[in-house]
Amino acid sequence: MSSEIGLLRPGTNCWRIERAGRVSFLVDGAAYFAAARAAMARAQRSILILAWDIDSRMELLPGGADDGLPAPLGEFLNALVKRRRKLRVNILDWDYAMLYAPDREVLPSYKLGWRSHRRVRFEFDGCHPVGASHHQKVLVVDDAIAFVGGLDLTHCRWDTPAHRPDDPLRKHPSGDPCPPFHDVQMAVDGPAAAALGDLARERWRRATGNELKPVEASRPDDPWPADLEPDLEDVDVGIARTEPEHEDWPEVQEIKQLHLDAIAATRRQLYLENQYFSAATIADAMAERLREEDGPEIALVTRSDDNSWLETYTIGVMRARLHRRLRDIAPPERYGSYYADLGPASEYRLNLHSKVLVMDDELLTIGSANLNNRSMGFDTECNLVLEARGEQRISRAIAGLRRRLLAEHLDTDTERVAEAEKETGSLVGAIESLRGEGRSLATLEPHLSESLDVMIPKGDIIDPERPIEPARLAARLLPGETQASSVGRMLMMGGLLAFFIGLAIAWRWTDLAEWLSPARLQQFVEMLETLPASPLAVLGAFLLGTLLVVPVTLMIAVVVLVFGPLEGAVYAALGCLLGAMATYWLGTVFGRGTVRRIAGSRLDRLSRELGRRGVLAVTTVRIIPVAPFTIINLVAGATHIRLRDYLLGTVLGMAPGITAIALFIDRILATLRDPQPVTLGLLSAAVIVIVVGMAWLRRLLRRRRASKQGSSAAE
Repeated sequence: MSSEIGLLRPGTNCWRIERAGRVSFLVDGAAYFAAARAAMARAQRSILILAWDIDSRMELLPGGADDGLPAPLGEFLNALVKRRRKLRVNILDWDYAMLYAPDREVLPSYKLGWRSHRRVRFEFDGCHPVGASHHQKVLVVDDAIAFVGGLDLTHCRWDTPAHRPDDPLRKHPSGDPCPPFHDVQMAVDGPAAAALGDLARERWRRATGNELKPVEASRPDDPWPADLEPDLEDVDVGIARTEPEHEDWPEVQEIKQLHLDAIAATRRQLYLENQYFSAATIADAMAERLREEDGPEIALVTRSDDNSWLETYTIGVMRARLHRRLRDIAPPERYGSYYADLGPASEYRLNLHSKVLVMDDELLTIGSANLNNRSMGFDTECNLVLEARGEQRISRAIAGLRRRLLAEHLDTDTERVAEAEKETGSLVGAIESLRGEGRSLATLEPHLSESLDVMIPKGDIIDPERPIEPARLAARLLPGETQASSVGRMLMMGGLLAFFIGLAIAWRWTDLAEWLSPARLQQFVEMLETLPASPLAVLGAFLLGTLLVVPVTLMIAVVVLVFGPLEGAVYAALGCLLGAMATYWLGTVFGRGTVRRIAGSRLDRLSRELGRRGVLAVTTVRIIPVAPFTIINLVAGATHIRLRDYLLGTVLGMAPGITAIALFIDRILATLRDPQPVTLGLLSAAVIVIVVGMAWLRRLLRRRRASKQGSSAAE
């Protein structure tokens, strides 16, 4: 396919192609956050934010702003809407998994919603399959300027291309230093920005059930920041998405198809810069091209290692497998895998978070999609695409960005990168010729031990491209009779995987890192059990935790871990009832209007279900949670469901979860004390029983609820 014809095809590998009067590439957080603040400061009618994470405390300009507005993001947005009576701010944030809770701002719905101005609306986006995430990072101002890329408006994202190891401005809201962080964003205006406004409003409608009106086409002034120089003017911009199949909405895999089409069409070179590399379909396409005798060369820049212990032993293993495969296939001069090394002067490693693909300097995509399976089909993603189609000015701009990124990583300038490419006639060759001993690109050779390769499951379990049925998960972990010869190995694999996940959760959720040895755990248990008021302390902690919206699963797990599966389960059940009663009472006191500010658009559906179905509805929302534990309690109180039905439904709904947690932790502790094949096998069996049992119970409740709804509709 010639470049004049182009790769972009709406409905296949992109959603829409729209014109932009200006396009700008923003490398690293300092550039993006400054431009974002300047654009939002000029907003007249609308600010739309789609986010994986957001932090009201973060400062877009940590060095200080001269626009007369507060520095923290939440206060900044409040001041804007007070200044402009027609301005509305709508923020949609992923209704995140509890595994990420320790790294997020506590109570964002309170700080960016309830406590904010009434024209600042904050909602959680839980409109996706179980286990998926809303991962789009989109900011749209007045439908006149939009930003898309890998950066969320949250803490520890700000940095400059210098990535100074001791930069005093790169810090957490708590004051602690943050490691160097690299990412890329794209700014567009005109019809392309308006189209992204349409995308954001549709996502808002799906997540909340409410419609947002488009912004009027004309406005008196231009929100484009005065000091933001365009890299291109008057160009077509493609918008590509990933959306999983969910409820009545079909699956969208435009980003995956775009990557496959770009790899297949590459003639000379492919430059990839991405946080992850675990997408099997993408690796397959790359391998096919690398096998060709006259195929293109591929350079991949990614992170030096994975961000957490859990990632290292999951998607880190997958990356090592894919890299080993490509390295064995490709001639060394045509494939290079690198990470950005900040040199011996830095105690940090660069957190490379960008998502960039450049094909032959003819096609560029920047967005939120990682090179992992999730981003290809499971999570929601948004990328922007530029295609030259024979226009030299666009090719030069794309090549300029690629060289700018390489110059940053290699600690040189774009002119030297261009000279090296000309001298070597090769992308990989140019990188190799410019690599040095200090700050530079270092060769990435992820280690993969034979034992980990055997134990860690394949990518469709750890990094799925589509939702996984629990029955299929159990089948993958425990083979059938036809595979009896490998049952022991698979049991070991499932047991160790459960052990890894459980240990990572303990490290990240609690202060148990110091108590993970069996001896110290035993000492801690004995100390608490000797306290005469320990039961009251536990119940008081449950009450306080519920009021502070601490995840109920975390509280149950800690109590069971300390007091054992039987006594701990009893304490957990009583604590859940006490916290549920207290927040139920608060719901009755605050009433429907105040609770709506906390619970958002889910309140209407949830309150109708609770009021109509009573015990069954409460049992269902406990087993299949549609909102955090505390929010469900408040909503129940606000809807005035009978206390008797509410408590009975809570007991019935919480019992399976408490039992499952107690069983799981009991097996974890047994494995820690005696890590033998028998205990590992029992742990694996417990995991399978929990997964299959909870899946069966949830499916049964869904069917009964659907049956009752059908009967009501027929009546």
